[in-house]
Amino acid sequence: MRRIQHADENPHEASEINVTPFIDVMLVLLVIFMVTAPLTTVNVPVDLPSSTEKPTPRPENPVFLTVKTDHALALGEDSISAENLPQALETATKGNKDERIFLRADKTVDYGTLMGVMDKLRSAGYLKVALVNLQGQEEGSAPAAKTEP
Repeated sequence: MRRIQHADENPHEASEINVTPFIDVMLVLLVIFMVTAPLTTVNVPVDLPSSTEKPTPRPENPVFLTVKTDHALALGEDSISAENLPQALETATKGNKDERIFLRADKTVDYGTLMGVMDKLRSAGYLKVALVNLQGQEEGSAPAAKTEP
């Protein structure tokens, strides 16, 4: 006699999806995205808060280097050439390479010219450079006249 097999008598195979490898892959991808995401957000436009700190006091005899609109240089009130810049700075700072140089530039001066002047300062040994701006004024407003008592 032949025995009839019913579907219930066969051992059941697992018909569920094994999600463990899937979860492992997702966690690896999550870590990769968490590491690479900050590297891709460099150019995010942000309104930065303004500083409420008072400006640092000026030294007694600051050394001002000015880049004029025609890209000519002036050290203090005296016009100088780019070739004479190291010697003029040596005289103005009395040989002190640690003295801060205050660099001023007209707003029409391009970035490349300003970087060229900063490279000349660095090659002359002056590494402390401060960029000078007008404080407390909005773009396009005229400077207020100062009156001293």
